[in-house]
Amino acid sequence: MATGKRAPAGAAVLRGDITAAIRNAVMNELAEVGYGRLSIEAVARRAGVGKTAVYRRWSNKLEMVLEIVSGVAERSVPMPDTGSLATDLQLLMFVVSKALQHRIASQIIPDLMAEAARNPKIAETLQRALRTHQLAVGEKIVGQAVERGELPTGADPELAVDLMVGPLYWRLAVSRTPIGDDYLERLAGAVIAALRGTPPAR
Repeated sequence: MATGKRAPAGAAVLRGDITAAIRNAVMNELAEVGYGRLSIEAVARRAGVGKTAVYRRWSNKLEMVLEIVSGVAERSVPMPDTGSLATDLQLLMFVVSKALQHRIASQIIPDLMAEAARNPKIAETLQRALRTHQLAVGEKIVGQAVERGELPTGADPELAVDLMVGPLYWRLAVSRTPIGDDYLERLAGAVIAALRGTPPAR
């Protein structure tokens, strides 16, 4: 009589490598066909798994896409602490600019923003995922700068995030305008001047 304990049904299906393959497939499908044409069948085929493997993790397409994209969005913005506000800003904006120029992200972001305008659930989830993490980043960067005496007490972390990320999103995701070698340095200077309440140097 065998004494080995049998693994629970479905345990193998929920292996991490399969989940990772599905997540990767979702991102690539979104980039290629967009949310509207994305299907569970296509995701499973690209991941090399059966549809059951997908449905064991997510009950429908919307839930799957929102969880995966939210997870990526929450991890995409770093928490820099370089000892200087200017270099903190430049490091953060460098990472964000690279993310916005990534082949997959540059295709997915505009598509999801368009879907968010039509689907309140997508809009609510993306806003929550993005703003919660970005505000935490803003509070850390501004808080550090206030402690170092680089910004006045009362500097607004939410405004800081808008000033840091907004121009990059506009340039790279909306107007698709390349940024020059010194753009991030100049943008960091403008953000600091705005948070200090002084006009930027010309």
